[in-house]
Amino acid sequence: MILSSPVVVGRDHEQSLLDAALACARRGEGRAVFLLGEAGLGKSRLAEECAHRAGAAGMAVLRGRSSATGAPVPFRPIAESLFSLFRAGGPPKEPSLAPYRSALAGLVPEWRDAAPPGASPSILEIAEAFIRLLASVAHDPADHRAAGCLLVVEDLHDADAETLSVIEYLVDNVGGLPVLLLATLRPEAGPAAELVRSVGRRRSATLAELRPLDRSAVRELTERCLAAESGRLPEPLIEKLARDSDGNPFVIEELLSGMADSGALCHRADGEWQVSDDLDIDIPLTVVHSVAQRVDRLGPGGRELLYAAAVQGRRFALPVVKLVTGLDDRSLLVHLRAGVEAQLVSPSGPMADQYEFRHALTIEALLAGLLPVERADLARRAADAVEQAYPGLPGDWRQQVALLRLAAGQPMAAALLFAEAGRTALGSGALGSAVALLERAHELTAVCDPADPSHAAERTAVLESLVHALAESGRLDRALALGGSLPISSPGALDDARSAALHTRLAWAAVFAGRLAEAAAQAALVRGLLGRFDGSAHTPAVDIVEAHLILGGHGAVQGDRRAEAERLARYAAERAEQAGLPEVACQAWQLLALLERRHGFDRADACLERIRALASRHRLPTWRVDALIRLGGNEFIRSGSSAGIERAHRAALDLGSLGLMHATEAAMAAQAVQRGEYQQAHDLTERCREATARLGSVETHQFVLVTRAALAAHQGRRREMEQELAEFRRWDGDESLHPPLVHGNCQAICALLEENHDRALVELDNAWRWEEQNPTVFYLNGRYGLRPLLRALAGLSGPEELASITAEHAAGLRWNRQFERLAHAVHEGRAGRPDAALRAFEQAQEAARPFLMARHLGLRLVAGAALEDGWGDPVSWLRTAENHFHAAEVPAVAGACRKLIRRAGASVPQRRAGSAAVPAELRRQGLTGREYEVFQLVAHRYGNQDIARRLHISPRTVEKHVASILAKTGQPHRTALSDYAAEAADRHRTTDSDSPVG
Repeated sequence: MILSSPVVVGRDHEQSLLDAALACARRGEGRAVFLLGEAGLGKSRLAEECAHRAGAAGMAVLRGRSSATGAPVPFRPIAESLFSLFRAGGPPKEPSLAPYRSALAGLVPEWRDAAPPGASPSILEIAEAFIRLLASVAHDPADHRAAGCLLVVEDLHDADAETLSVIEYLVDNVGGLPVLLLATLRPEAGPAAELVRSVGRRRSATLAELRPLDRSAVRELTERCLAAESGRLPEPLIEKLARDSDGNPFVIEELLSGMADSGALCHRADGEWQVSDDLDIDIPLTVVHSVAQRVDRLGPGGRELLYAAAVQGRRFALPVVKLVTGLDDRSLLVHLRAGVEAQLVSPSGPMADQYEFRHALTIEALLAGLLPVERADLARRAADAVEQAYPGLPGDWRQQVALLRLAAGQPMAAALLFAEAGRTALGSGALGSAVALLERAHELTAVCDPADPSHAAERTAVLESLVHALAESGRLDRALALGGSLPISSPGALDDARSAALHTRLAWAAVFAGRLAEAAAQAALVRGLLGRFDGSAHTPAVDIVEAHLILGGHGAVQGDRRAEAERLARYAAERAEQAGLPEVACQAWQLLALLERRHGFDRADACLERIRALASRHRLPTWRVDALIRLGGNEFIRSGSSAGIERAHRAALDLGSLGLMHATEAAMAAQAVQRGEYQQAHDLTERCREATARLGSVETHQFVLVTRAALAAHQGRRREMEQELAEFRRWDGDESLHPPLVHGNCQAICALLEENHDRALVELDNAWRWEEQNPTVFYLNGRYGLRPLLRALAGLSGPEELASITAEHAAGLRWNRQFERLAHAVHEGRAGRPDAALRAFEQAQEAARPFLMARHLGLRLVAGAALEDGWGDPVSWLRTAENHFHAAEVPAVAGACRKLIRRAGASVPQRRAGSAAVPAELRRQGLTGREYEVFQLVAHRYGNQDIARRLHISPRTVEKHVASILAKTGQPHRTALSDYAAEAADRHRTTDSDSPVG
């Protein structure tokens, strides 16, 4: 007799918690809940009940379980959860998911055509794609509202490293989505428990630890199992169950079933339950005894089937069971159906031939009844059967057979299988699983007879693969240590070619980790090996390493470091192409494309076109898109056109590479800032700021942050700029290549829009000094345009200095040329050559045409010199600039323009009383036009003296205006008024369609 409760008992608190979490998810307030508890305490029952309630509420439900084989299977529960959702209707066709399909192609068979050849998405790209998919399926297309989504992941303690990374990513980012993550696990020591405790400590998730049932809950569960009325069961039965089950619901149900089968518990004719005097059965053998009784009732064939299944783990495959037992199809199905009816096993997953045991304790109970020699024999036969049933061991079969070989007493065979599984995981980008599998293989080879020369080569091959995996995963210290321990001359040692390849990989890892001393040591080791064999296929890669080392200032180099790095990179590119190493060649041409910029962007583009040709010929789509992005960036720098970067963006979307997509959007945003298209720049950076932070794309995220700082700076918003720069520094931005951009394109521009020309020149000098000390491949930081103009205006330079700058090709880049030509105009006007000055000015205007704000800033900067030296039409220029900066809400520059117009004796635009300029919200509070001008400057926390200077009124008048504004707005003091004014400015920018926003 099988006795089980039809409802969950004793878990009211946990059920309330889950009900609340489901309600939050349906409102778009995502949650993550972890259920911890020992086997049998009811985690799966609670998860099943939660899934039932979610489905009844119209939520999408995805369910997956981690592999219980003991060997990691990358993304197993994630893939299974997707199968559980898509089994009926297939994957969603939502267009917004198109960029993410290739990242999930390894998990969703229907999307595998979207995966470019050879592309291996990172774990974070997979996690981001998965969370986007969850958000998509949570949307109810019938009523366009978020119906919600429940993701259930069971047995998280068995999860692979990649799945744990995805789970952590979900926990950290599910908050604003209509998604509930529910995961179950045992509280045993391991990575999963560490993760759960960590997210619990930082309050990113809710932890519910299931405790054993108390006596009253044991009583209620027993009554439910026996369908008995409350209070009518014999007290000795409750006493026995409470004592011997230790409050474990599964054990209670097994005890009851065993008692009923043995006759110790019987149902009388009057409907009452009666117990015998002898209820004593030893614990923990009780469960083993109960399971054994149920198995015995299935007969010899059923018993053999379950033993053959149990040795495979929680899940088992019918083809393997058939081969191990020798049962024919009909007998196999008969015995399987009996096992299902006995509630020992149930169907599992999307495959019809996959089944699983209903509870982990059932497997333990079955295997406990076998002698060690019986288990070993069954494991060997099962391993042979899997290899016969699944040739090539696809999917996770290799790990399963490895465990079976280990249980069968064949450690070297198991080690080789683990190693092959590790190499497969490494090739697919599952670095955590690759390392875990190869570490397991390495441990097993160590226990095999070290004196046996037949295993020496296998041991070395495993260690070699482990070093590669450690280097790929960033565990450089251990990779270097194990790399140094590889045998050199003993049997099984790596030959020189394999050793050179291994140490070249370690050198690359050290370069990217910024550990140039280790990189140099590894490169020197490779150089020593190359002289002992034909190393033509290895030389290019180590040449590129050394080019990066030289550029980074490592090693003694006479002369220009960039020139020597360029020489090595060019040699590497040519040799790599000759040796048929397209990816190495692309690495070399990429470095050359940056270095060649100093000779001209046409030469840089030629390098990038070489990458495109190689990528097309050898089917390297990631390199093709990377080249398109860089070509688009070069096109903008030369001409101001964004057509190329937009084409690159479409290509990145088609490829589905999140990293390239975000890099492209960051470049597009930077270009939009320079064009003065601030809303587009805001939207682009807002879209990829959080994603790049979540993905840990440090370099791209740094660029996004500095672009957002430039976006604020180009609108004269110092407070916003400083906030973005503070975040930029928190991401170690000062250690990046961007400090000149911070000084020249952020701080200097913002100072100019505050009419602080001295501070702007200091910032441009800071950018110049940084570039003098660091070889740079970027040229728009002021050195070749804005700095020469300010120095000319300040009388700090003459025509000779400008001529030396103009001779550099970088001065001809369109952003630089607009300022360089203005500097030339200043010198010509000062020398008494008005016609030449005007020609230079007109050339500057042509160059500045794509750059809205910069063009008007140039008018304001050069007008003063033109007035003083008597050339051009400075009053007309100032009126144009004043009109732009007044509309753009940059009062300092607008005021300076009016001041210069007044000095020229011309009429000044009146901007005071017009109430139309005052937002409706402030007009209702009674602010006048002049008070609104003061109010805008208060938002920037200027003092009375600064406001007076900018508005050309007295400090006493400013004081009166501030007092009036405080009274009208109801603010208690100046600080509160500044905060209120800043918030009002933000609201005005987002609601007034006539104002530039960003």
